[in-house]
Amino acid sequence: MNRIVLTGGGSAGHVTPNLALLPELQKLGWDIHYIGTYDGIERQLIGDLIPYHPISAGKLRRYFDLKNFTDPFRVLKGIMQSFIILSKIRPNIVFSKGGFVSLPVAVAAKTLGIPVILHESDLTPGLANKLSLPFAKHLCVTFPETLKYVKDGKATLTGNPIRQELLTGDKSRAYQLCNFQPELPVILVMGGSLGAVSINNVLRESLPELTKAFQIVHICGKGNLDSSLNEYPRYKQYEYISEGLSDIFAMADLVISRAGANAIFELLALRKAHLLIPLSSTASRGDQLLNAESFRKQGFSMVLPEEELTPGNLISAIKQLAHDKDKYIKAMETSKQANAIDAIMEIIQIYCK
Repeated sequence: MNRIVLTGGGSAGHVTPNLALLPELQKLGWDIHYIGTYDGIERQLIGDLIPYHPISAGKLRRYFDLKNFTDPFRVLKGIMQSFIILSKIRPNIVFSKGGFVSLPVAVAAKTLGIPVILHESDLTPGLANKLSLPFAKHLCVTFPETLKYVKDGKATLTGNPIRQELLTGDKSRAYQLCNFQPELPVILVMGGSLGAVSINNVLRESLPELTKAFQIVHICGKGNLDSSLNEYPRYKQYEYISEGLSDIFAMADLVISRAGANAIFELLALRKAHLLIPLSSTASRGDQLLNAESFRKQGFSMVLPEEELTPGNLISAIKQLAHDKDKYIKAMETSKQANAIDAIMEIIQIYCK
């Protein structure tokens, strides 16, 4: 039986692609283990799905912090713990999604002669993947532009693996859930698991105009519900949607979203015409801006910079997106980046020891 260790953590974006691979690995009969931190989000998301092995990890920072002097010792401890765990498990291969927990695992695996495959979701490699690359056999990348950062043919464009259950939604259930009518188009607005204050505020200012022609499902984030807006029968707001999200996606004609790699590749796989409002460089390392620009150049996305986000500009962009919807869908249908799971599994099989 083939055995694989998955690793990655620090944010949901470093875990959900691993979760997307689980059904295919299980279908093929792999024995699957996970190495993550003691209390990171990866432990919450993996739960009891597969055996979980916690290690110590130091955060990799690009800025000054007193913890920068102590975290290297946590990394060294994590390497020793990973060495012990991997020596016991003896996997055929390690698949790493990045994040600060992944570096100790990659170092230990290299020492034991276990092949390591990395995956990078964003356009520019994150610090953990940059440091892990010398210990890896191959890097799977999400954007074609990322290939220029990797030498010696050590990278392959695969796209980002997404949860396959998102492709099986039933729009009729969503219409019933939201009490919407099939005759009017539906906009799904989401700003990530915590919501996006700027998008929430501008969207709500735009409701009097938008609800004349559209029905709107708004995932606004925890604590961001506004009961005063219940007067709009064509507007439904939720803090978060877990079960039923695939149905909401199936119902949506247009989507407004941030530009995190997981989110935009879900939209690509679902062939949903969308407007991206990426986080500005002042609120992130700028990866969302690069992600959005790549999708815009490939003809997949309409982009509205957050600095230009006003009710007037949002309404205008939505109307333009509705008019050009078929153009964006056609471009997405030609993409070779939507079948990431098969592409990644092929690489895993190539390097499987």
